[in-house]
Formats: sequence, C-alpha cells, structure tokens
Amino acid sequence: MKYHPSLLLSFIFVSVSFAKERPIRPNVVLILTDDLGWQDVKCYDIDEPSPMETPNLDALAQRGVKFWQAYSPAPTCAPSRCAIMSGNHPARAQKTHVVGGAPPTPNHKLGWTMIAPWYSGRMPENENTIARVLQSNGYTTGHSGKWHMAIDHHAFPQPEDQGFDWTRSNRGARSGMPSRVEGFASTRTKDPFQLDENGYPYHQTSEDALTFLKENHDKPFFLYYATWLVHTPIHTRSEKLLEKYCKKLGVERPKDKSGWTQKGQTNPFYCAMVEELDYHMGKVFNYLNTTEDPRWPGHKLVENTYIIFTSDNGGMEGHPKEVITDNYPLDKGKISLMEGGTRVPLIITGPGIKKGIETDVMVNGLDFYPTLLSLTGTPKPNGKNLDGADLRDLLLNNPKDSSFVKDKQGKVRDSMVWHFPNSAAFESSIRVKGFKLVRNYDHKYHQNNAELELYELYREESEKQVRVDIEEANNLSSKRPDLTKELNQKLSAVLNEMDASYPYFNAQARKIGAEKNLTPQIISHKIKNNKIVFAIHTRGSEVFRADLIYTFNGGKQYEEWSRIKGHEAPGKKISFMIPRGATHCYLNLIDENNFLVSYPETPDYSTLQKTKEKFAKFALPLKIN
Repeated sequence: MKYHPSLLLSFIFVSVSFAKERPIRPNVVLILTDDLGWQDVKCYDIDEPSPMETPNLDALAQRGVKFWQAYSPAPTCAPSRCAIMSGNHPARAQKTHVVGGAPPTPNHKLGWTMIAPWYSGRMPENENTIARVLQSNGYTTGHSGKWHMAIDHHAFPQPEDQGFDWTRSNRGARSGMPSRVEGFASTRTKDPFQLDENGYPYHQTSEDALTFLKENHDKPFFLYYATWLVHTPIHTRSEKLLEKYCKKLGVERPKDKSGWTQKGQTNPFYCAMVEELDYHMGKVFNYLNTTEDPRWPGHKLVENTYIIFTSDNGGMEGHPKEVITDNYPLDKGKISLMEGGTRVPLIITGPGIKKGIETDVMVNGLDFYPTLLSLTGTPKPNGKNLDGADLRDLLLNNPKDSSFVKDKQGKVRDSMVWHFPNSAAFESSIRVKGFKLVRNYDHKYHQNNAELELYELYREESEKQVRVDIEEANNLSSKRPDLTKELNQKLSAVLNEMDASYPYFNAQARKIGAEKNLTPQIISHKIKNNKIVFAIHTRGSEVFRADLIYTFNGGKQYEEWSRIKGHEAPGKKISFMIPRGATHCYLNLIDENNFLVSYPETPDYSTLQKTKEKFAKFALPLKIN
C-alpha cells in the first residue's frame, strides 16, 4: 500500500511528538530501610556531626525534597509496613506491634503491670494493597527484601498473595555472621559475600532489586525495595570498612563479638552497615540514572520514576548488650512514641518535583498510598479507607506550603496520631501543629511515669517553624493544663473513631494492690453444638466486656489467634457462637477497673520462651458436638 506524502509526513510528525511526551504511567520505586534513624543519614545532621558517610543518599536529597518532619506510622517494623502497604492506620487495622495474633498475656506474669491488647498477626490476605491497586492499573509489581506482614517471615500471606508479580526475600549482607570480629568477606569467587571492586560485600537483596528493574524497565513498574539493612545483627562483612570507622571514631578495633557499650554514634559496626546501605542504594540509583527508558526514547528511566526513600521506624538505640545508634537530639528510639521512635528520614524525587528542597511540612508513611494513586493516575478502589493524605499537590507545587496537605474532610491537616499499646511503652500520642501530647497507660503503678506529657516541639514565627523542644525535655502538662486536656480529648476522639484497642492491668503483678482481689472469676463453661457458655462470678468489680480469643490452627507452627469482641456489661452468663473450624479458645474478661482476666489462665511470654510451648496447650479445646 502506498501513502500520500503529506499523510506520511503527518504520521512521522505524530510519532515523533508522541515519543517526546512523557509516558502517562510513571514508574515508582519505594525504598523502605529497616531501623534507620533520623540522624543516621549524613544530610540530616543538625547538632552533632554524624560519622556515617552516605554520599548517595545525600545526592538523592539534592535531586528532590528532603522532609525534616517525616514520621513512620508506628515505632516498630510490622505495623509500619502494613500501614504503608494498606493505607490503614495501625490502630484501625488492629495491627499495632510486630508478631501479634496471640492471646493477650503479660511478658512476665509478676513483673509487668500491664497487658497489651489483642492485635492482629498480619495484614488481611484480601487487603487492597498499593501493589494490588497499581497492578490493576497496568503496573508490573516487584518486591525485594523484607516482607514481615504475616505472623512469621515465612507464613501466609506472602508478597505474591498480596499483589506482587515478582518477589525475592533474601536477607543479603545483613544475614548473621558466625563472628563479627573475624571471618570477613574476601575477593574469592566462591565467597557468597564476595567483595566487589570497591571493597563492598555482595548484597543479594540489592541485586534482586536490580534484576527486577532490568527485567521490567520496558513497562510501567512498581518496585518495593525493603532492604534488611540496618537491622540487627549489627556487623559488617567488610574488614576494611570496620577499620575505617574505628580510625574515624578513634576507637580500638573490637575484639569482643558480643556487644558495644560506648554511647552515641560510636559503634563502628553500625557505621559500616549504614555506609553499606548507602552504597547499595547508589547502585539502584545509578541504574535508573544511566539506563535508557524504552517507553521514552532519548530519556533515562529516572526522568519518569518517582523515588521514595524512608525508614520503617526510628533508629534502634540499643538492647541490653549493645548500643547501636543515637537519635540525638531526639529522645529515645525504636519501640517508643517519643520523637526518636517515629521520626524518620524521607526523601522524594521524581518528574515535576523541584530539586534541592528542604521542608518542615509534617508528613507520614500513611501518605504514600494516596500520593502514589494520585501521581500514577490510579483510581482509588471503591470503599477503600485511606488514613493518609495525598501529597501530590505539595510535591508538584510548593513542598514548603503545608496548606497543600488536606485531611479526609478536605481541611488543612495539622495533626497526626500514633498508637502503641504494646511492649514496654504502652503509649499513644498526638501531634497538633507544633505541640505533641504523649499518653502513658502504664502510670498508675509506676510513679516515674506521668500520665500525660506535653511538649512544644516547634513554634511558628513569621510563617516559619522555629525549633523549641524536639528533645522532649520540658514537660508542659502542668503549665498548660487546658491545652493538655484539649489534646488528650482530641486523641481519644481519633482513637475511638478507629475503634482502637487499649492495654489492660495485670491482676497478678506484684505491684498491684488489693483491687486485684475484686476481679471477676469464671466458674465454669459448657459447649453445646456450636455455642460456648461461660458462668461468671463478680467479686466486687463488674464485668465491662467479654472477648472470645480463638484459633483455627492450635498447636501448629504458625499458630494464629483472632478475637470476637463481646458486648459491654454481659451479665452473669456469657455466650459466644463458636466460629466454624475453631480448634481452641480463651475467654477474656475486662472489668470496670480495666483488669483483664483470662480463662483458662494464659502463660506469660517468658514461660513460653523457656518451654517453647504454644498457647493452644493451655487453652480450651473446642470439640463441637
């Protein structure tokens, strides 16, 4: 067939024009590091120079927006990751801590005055994850590294069950070493952590991320790169890096493999890990920077790729045997709702985003889901709850103008809420503008714990935020009682709207007074057909609520428990319909004084750690007639 010259010219012109237009579906790379602190990245230095060297992350910050007041959804790994992937606040999802899916029980029956509430062991398998939604919009979705959104690293559901076309979960160079003071990686080809030409150990997780990019860069892609770095165990496979930071820090090369006790950012193993992280991030950035975009001839992949770099929670300052890092000037770290536990580095780059911008606008990992929907032109699923804000207008217009960040009601967002009724913290917190309130649930039997703490982190002057007390050193609750009350009420309103679960008092703890003798008792139980009935006796304290805690796989490897939340004020007899297929159960009674009584009595975690038993051994077996 012959074409008229004018038509042929027109065709060529249109083809060239289309080739010059940026593809409508931009690529997305979401990088989530593990336990990386706010002060661990060099470009976040504010008070004391960080010894870590992170040139690739510093360069990334110069190519986009660096957020000084970015937060994780939670102070620990799993709830934060689930929140980012689902868009649901941990309190709403009943996913507030790491493992979950177990009956409420104290860590130590006599020593702990509080019991964490039941919380889910995983993200629901039918959750409309950001990966699943992008997938429906024509994206190829890939995951490399850590998952940790199920009850165990290997339990169901895995990434392929929740919207990922491609997934690999190797731990890379973060995998444990027999000894961190010897047996370093070498240049031998058979060494699984073989040093490259620059002296850095092989990191399979990074190579997996690169493999996904190489195999799928010719189509719209979403890469969720969840590196295990810089989580414990704290070590480096590069002897050269260890020696470098020993010299830089002015410390002797460690001979003891068991721990590091010097305070501050002085741990040479950890410093080396941070530099390794930066190096492997640089390899991913370099690939995007240097690879031609098949969908956009004449352009590099990076020109049509949004990159989000952040951490799942604040830096882990340490554990009983080791000082790891220091979030100074922020207070505390991972597993705390103080600033050190939730404030994280966040850098966002991509098409249309101005370069070299630093901003004090307050943002959260919950914002990634709605923002990515908006940036990729992906419709929000019908009925999908999103607790974060869309940052698109902020990023593409003026990253310093907080008026571009709107809440669900379309109002300028000025507050954030965290809920962590777990571990040793037992806290909730709310930040409203420059003020932050922390509510401590475990205060009644601990005189050193104030019930409410109020801090002024920032003060606005001439439309700029001026640092006041990000150290959270000056509790203003007694000086500002009206504001303390107001923020506490607002915190309660938000948590109640999300149907958050709160911790309970442990009636068996040594510090508990005579009130533990008032807690109700379960006299008996009867199972008939598919119904279980409990008879109770009140001893001076009325039952506030009764919950059935049950499992479908009692005694199995990944034993997982669920909850039926009962009615308030249930009376002398309490009954539940037994879920079909349930194998075991416990009854939880919560009395009017917020004490929890379990029937049968649950073992504490310290006992289970010693005996390696499952909760099902101590529960009621469910044999339905």
